Amino acid sequence: TPGLNGLAPDDEQAAHLRDTLAAGVPLGRMGRPEEVAHLALFLATDQSSFITGTEIFVDGGANQV
Repeated sequence: TPGLNGLAPDDEQAAHLRDTLAAGVPLGRMGRPEEVAHLALFLATDQSSFITGTEIFVDGGANQV
């Protein structure tokens, strides 16, 4: 996202930052904002009506390592 890119002083260093962060994620890539939105929408539907008291991580498996 633009916020992540803004952490680096130029495009080359931003690309290096994204690659470094993605290397630490088991799925091997950065997540997309719409993937977080999909979880939020799922939780707002009746399909999630039996889910209580849990944490759901949208992090490509990074929390499970």
